[in-house]
Amino acid sequence: MSLPTGTHVLPDPQAVAREAAERLIVACSETESERIAICLAGGSTPKVLYGLLAGPDYAARVPWERIHWFFGDDRVVPWDDERSNVRMVREAFGHGSRIPATHLHFIPSDAGAEAGARAYERILLDFYGADRLDPARPLFDLVLLGIGEDGHTASLFPGKPALGETDRLVTPVPEAGLEPFVPRITLTFPALASSRHVLFLVTGAGKRRALARLAAGEALPAGRVTSQGDVAWLLDEAAAG
Repeated sequence: MSLPTGTHVLPDPQAVAREAAERLIVACSETESERIAICLAGGSTPKVLYGLLAGPDYAARVPWERIHWFFGDDRVVPWDDERSNVRMVREAFGHGSRIPATHLHFIPSDAGAEAGARAYERILLDFYGADRLDPARPLFDLVLLGIGEDGHTASLFPGKPALGETDRLVTPVPEAGLEPFVPRITLTFPALASSRHVLFLVTGAGKRRALARLAAGEALPAGRVTSQGDVAWLLDEAAAG
């Protein structure tokens, strides 16, 4: 299988998470702005990363006071629901984490899919300080993503209308492509592209088929993600095959 350009294969999920932590710290050090914007992904591998960042090996190296954390997508469920990315992130970082209370920017899923998408776009633009994105000034310093077994990323599922959204930064996803079949809210390709770095974290043998489809040239959503900087893929050996 021919792996995506910018791919690095590591032994296991823990090694992927550690490499991601190192890259996140480097991305922070490259940013001259007082504020750093990082877009978080859901899933089991990112959860390991977030726990590492809050743990003894990395916590002192993370510039917590400068980082603002955003979400690439979430399900339209209460924030304390076990399916919520907000709940997962809170648990992974620890409820007593060093993240300032105003620096964790949740998707307002309690407002419903459409209203929540509009509200989150406003949150992003208010943080950015303009009503339109400037190609010379990316919104995010780092975007973290994964790939589903069907090739989706964030909540951009194959065959769904969100793939064609070019004007909005955030869009509702009334019908998810995979279980659990609850509505979602997701960043769009233009929002993800407004980034200095994109980093895919991919672990487990269940991801091999999606990677093989990408390698064969199939236009899966994960393969359509771009960045104003680099797009890198961190795979464990099980995913790489």
